[in-house]
Amino acid sequence: MRVLVVDDEKLIVKGIRFSLEQDGYEVECAYDGEEALSLAKDNEYDIILLDIMLPKLTGLEVCQQIRETSDVPIIMLTAKGDDMDKILGLDYGADDYITKPFNILEVKARMKAILRRSKSERAEESTDEVIVSGGMRLDRINRRVYIDGVEVGLTAKEFDVLELLATHPRRVYSRTDLLSIVWGKDYPGDGRTVDVHVRRLREKIEKAPGDPRYVRTKWGTGYYFEG
Repeated sequence: MRVLVVDDEKLIVKGIRFSLEQDGYEVECAYDGEEALSLAKDNEYDIILLDIMLPKLTGLEVCQQIRETSDVPIIMLTAKGDDMDKILGLDYGADDYITKPFNILEVKARMKAILRRSKSERAEESTDEVIVSGGMRLDRINRRVYIDGVEVGLTAKEFDVLELLATHPRRVYSRTDLLSIVWGKDYPGDGRTVDVHVRRLREKIEKAPGDPRYVRTKWGTGYYFEG
């Protein structure tokens, strides 16, 4: 597994790198936003740990630009109590966030939760490789989504949410269900995480996000896919 660690505090980077390499990860490091963006564009990583407060380009700017071309999982590192940074990080396409100061064991656990996409964790998973509904085509093997023949770039978590809903059309999932299945039972986030991802997903796949064709809301309950 290749990991990119981005933080301008070199002691933090050194500690993370040492611990991850002990577990067999291949780790590369960057200390400012421009360097991080350059490495992310020129290399393929399995996951990125990205601090928000960076010189040259902020972590949010880096995340946003990476999301234009890649769905590599991104975990944002945020200062304690900066709830707006956490929300913005998710809004810009991050998959998770960790608040500083953090325990390296928590970092590893979050990374493993995101990297683990075991099909056995999803109840009643459909075995169909391609799902077609209206103008949408979802390729589960290559993790690609097309709307009217045009590929739409989704983040890893956006794809996971859409795939889960689409494989169980008309089944309503509560926000708690989605958090548990897609993010994992130990994920500390709340329903806002789901809402942010669904909103961004709709903006990408729906012609009218305010009146969605695919990902619908069951008011007071949760979300479902209109097959």
